[in-house]
Amino acid sequence: MSKIDNPFGASYGSPAGAQTVSFGASAPDAAATGAGDLIRETTTAGFSRDVIAESKAQPVLVDFWAPWCGPCKQLTPILEKAVRAASGRVKLVKMNIDDHPAIAGQLGIQSIPAVIAFADGKPVDGFMGALPESKVTEFIDRVASPDGGKDAAIQSALDAAAQSVEAGRHGEAAQIYSAVLGQVPDQVTALAGLASCLLELGEVEQARATLAKVLPAARENASVRAAEAKITLAEQVAKLGDPVALQTRLQADPADHQARYDLAMILNAMGQRDEAADHLLAIMKADRAWNDDGARKQLLQFFDAWGPTDEASVTARRKLSSLLFA
Repeated sequence: MSKIDNPFGASYGSPAGAQTVSFGASAPDAAATGAGDLIRETTTAGFSRDVIAESKAQPVLVDFWAPWCGPCKQLTPILEKAVRAASGRVKLVKMNIDDHPAIAGQLGIQSIPAVIAFADGKPVDGFMGALPESKVTEFIDRVASPDGGKDAAIQSALDAAAQSVEAGRHGEAAQIYSAVLGQVPDQVTALAGLASCLLELGEVEQARATLAKVLPAARENASVRAAEAKITLAEQVAKLGDPVALQTRLQADPADHQARYDLAMILNAMGQRDEAADHLLAIMKADRAWNDDGARKQLLQFFDAWGPTDEASVTARRKLSSLLFA
């Protein structure tokens, strides 16, 4: 089933595709919902009342159908049965797109039957086609759960942010992380991710302020430690000076360990991780005790910032082991 694009900023797909797009709705009071109120027809004029406003109380499923649609006739009794079985956790609103095409057009619906779930006044999930009863029930259970599929939606957003970071779109990733934090202010991965993105965008102070919001119990989280290490490195590099001058010092005196150390810091900031690690390893090889074992300690901080699976980390760790245990 293809994904349905919609102008409200969300996207939908089949339940099997887990295309949840919002961060949840409040759970309904099933006892307060009478069976006769669960299913109704609506019009373009009544959509705001029957769907948008009603979904503030509990999720509302909108069934877009037409009299000529064979699969619609198959789905309708299955859908109605499943909604009644949900005992008020969801409502069903049916819309004949022949008589009322505007809403379906705004949602970008191109084939029917199409069922879109609304919660808190917004579209949150949906599917196309005549699904079997088990799949319809599964769909209803998801959108009617107390958290409205919140965990799955957040994970989907975090995955999208990670993909943006990998593609170098740090501004885009920062917006996604911010949206997650708007729903869960102490979400650790989002805090660490936003801090890292802000750092890439040159906002060091904002990055540190963001990371300060991480709860004490989560300070040892790997992504938090990585973000902290990146911020520390950025602050250190800002004070180091001109890399060309450092290169000149090294050419004049290869034993100028401070110049080599400072150059390693700058190279790391420039993304030249292998070269940065090699300079620190060179210091260790020449003088392990220099600056209270400072080269090794800095290399370990690089590993924290780069992450354990980064290719530069793996390569430098191998070289470090060879140096230490040769």
